[in-house]
Amino acid sequence: MGDIYRGLAQAIHLIVTGDPELTQITLLSLKVTGIALLFSTLVGVPLGSFMGLRRFFGRHLVIVLLYTGMGFPPVVVGLFVYLMLSRAGPMGFLGWLFTPNAMIISQIIISFPLVAGFTMAAVMGVDPNLRQQVLSLGATQWQATLAVLREARVGVIVSIIAGFGSIISEVGSVMLVGGNIQGSTRVLTTAIVLETRKGNFDLAIALGLIVLGLSFIANALMLKLQGRTFHD
Repeated sequence: MGDIYRGLAQAIHLIVTGDPELTQITLLSLKVTGIALLFSTLVGVPLGSFMGLRRFFGRHLVIVLLYTGMGFPPVVVGLFVYLMLSRAGPMGFLGWLFTPNAMIISQIIISFPLVAGFTMAAVMGVDPNLRQQVLSLGATQWQATLAVLREARVGVIVSIIAGFGSIISEVGSVMLVGGNIQGSTRVLTTAIVLETRKGNFDLAIALGLIVLGLSFIANALMLKLQGRTFHD
């Protein structure tokens, strides 16, 4: 237990003093995860809304593909992206393998189905008569869609939380396509694995505390966006 306490104390010291390596790893993690989540949200929320509101040929197939994507093992996603970006792959000319760009792509593939799928489920859970009522009052198609999204906002927010949670704590895919290169592609989760293997428990614990802190902050912000308070 003494080793755990000492490691925790040293970890807190690293965080408080702003250890350069810890700061660099954290900033890169936020950059990669932020860009991936932004893209997944900008595309996933409209797609999920469209899937929930419209009926078209092939819709069931698209839904099956979305639900399948929600269950993709991250390491399989990493393997797919690795093969696509390798020199022999169809996107090898980009030279993105073992760069943050490759990590962003893998995280988009992981989070996008979750954002789109949960958004679709939230929109489908709204009373179908609402859209017709809004249209009958003279609203445009776009205004009616916004009205449905407003009713489904809690589910949409949950979809974004799920997307964030799926990638901020992900290890396998980013390690495969990023290579865990110090100063270049080392993020919070991959650094935890490496530092634990090296016996640097103080840095590993500090990284773990940051991951937990980011998750807490994200959930607190989402609750705020829902208009709730911690007294509810």
